[in-house]
Amino acid sequence: MHVPDHYLNDPTSVVTGVLALGALTAAVRQARRPTWAWANPGDETPSGGLMSLRDRGGALAFAATTALVFGLQMLNYPVAAGTSGHLLGGALAASLLGPARGILAVSTVLVVQAVAFADGGLTALGTNILLMAVVATLTGWAVERARPRSAVGIAGVAGLGGLVSVPVTAAVFVLLYGIGGTVPVPFGELASSMLGLHALIGLGEGVITALVVGVVAAWSPGFAAIDARSAAGRPAVFALGGLAVVAAGLLSPLASSAPDGLEAAAETVGFSDAARAHAFDTSLLADYGSATIPSVGLVGLVGLVACVAVALAAAPLLRLRRPATA
Repeated sequence: MHVPDHYLNDPTSVVTGVLALGALTAAVRQARRPTWAWANPGDETPSGGLMSLRDRGGALAFAATTALVFGLQMLNYPVAAGTSGHLLGGALAASLLGPARGILAVSTVLVVQAVAFADGGLTALGTNILLMAVVATLTGWAVERARPRSAVGIAGVAGLGGLVSVPVTAAVFVLLYGIGGTVPVPFGELASSMLGLHALIGLGEGVITALVVGVVAAWSPGFAAIDARSAAGRPAVFALGGLAVVAAGLLSPLASSAPDGLEAAAETVGFSDAARAHAFDTSLLADYGSATIPSVGLVGLVGLVACVAVALAAAPLLRLRRPATA
């Protein structure tokens, strides 16, 4: 659902950019507060995720989650004839990191994608952050706050959060396009196409989210916060990193090349030609190197490194410390 430049007019893009900036500022402030796991039976702090970010392993957990969202977003899966979908990642990030740091993790991915891979417009970056990082993450978190006490329950509500987050995010885009779309289209037709396709995409989001969160919850004894330095926490953090490498480096060449839900809806309803060329569409890694680099997997690994580097660079801002060196 990466919105390109000029789907929305300039005033609307400015407003979404301001809203996104405000959300990121609030997320940074909230993320700097110490939190424990929302699934810890002895903890009722509403702003934590499965991964504990209060300790020296916090930066590693944040970076691993960011890399995983990037890797999984490269895996477009077919959902209908000639249409594909990919993970938004908001519900997954919220479940692992809590809503504030989840917003920041997904935003990091979107910035790397827009700048390094020409994926998502630069003037639409605020729109994409508002949709995929803010709306999707907060929607997923709103569902996931049911706080079950078992690994199966945790995975289940996380998956439900992922399923719900996608059509809700699509609905917000429909509203934004109705306000500031650059090409007049029938609003009802746009809503029907977007919500129908993204309801199907949400099924895939829910399954992927549930599987990943289930793996992490299974490695968290008593479903307490995972400390990236502990014997219990390290396997979960390494599992996230390993899944990211497998997704971006090995599975990305198998991803569907069909248009994603937004692209398909734009073609069906009639505003796909409104998109402007990306400012970096001739760069080496544009469109994940499809025009210049034969190995999509190699480009995916480059993206993982970039996401990890940006996440670790942001760690001091969030008062996250890197694991102590031996």
